[in-house]
Amino acid sequence: MSETIRVLIEEEKLNERIAEIGATISKDYEGEQVCLICILKGATFFACELSKRITVPVDLEFMAVSSYGDSTESSGVIEVKWDLEESIENKNVIVVEDIIDTGRTLKYLLEELHGRGPKSVKLCAMLDKPQRRVVDVKPDYVGFEVPDEFVVGYGLDYSQRYRNLPYIGILEMA
Repeated sequence: MSETIRVLIEEEKLNERIAEIGATISKDYEGEQVCLICILKGATFFACELSKRITVPVDLEFMAVSSYGDSTESSGVIEVKWDLEESIENKNVIVVEDIIDTGRTLKYLLEELHGRGPKSVKLCAMLDKPQRRVVDVKPDYVGFEVPDEFVVGYGLDYSQRYRNLPYIGILEMA
């Protein structure tokens, strides 16, 4: 089986949109501090670039939550592989995710985080596939809406490959 990648969102467009999101977050939280929770591994590139463009003080935390394994389809079984090291009580939390697909994983995660007593919880996703949603999850900040295709690059992977691409591409299998 051969794989090809068709460019969907170029690096320059990603950088422009991330700067816009960073400016919006900075305005929304003026005079406050935010805690970005980067969902590993996929959101790493996005979270790093986003944090550099936010002008208010930023804490950075990490969680690893998975429902994919080595498949291109979500299994629906959510597994927390790495939890937060610090408390988020009374903090302005922004969950930074690479992509929202079915919404199952994020619904579970957002409910879990709300139970930890934060001041606020918002969701920021680099990519959104609303046509795939099976549960009601709406991002507060979103980079791009993408078609119902399997996308890779800029942190998104297929079996741990393609994360390092500087753009978002559609993985085509032949």
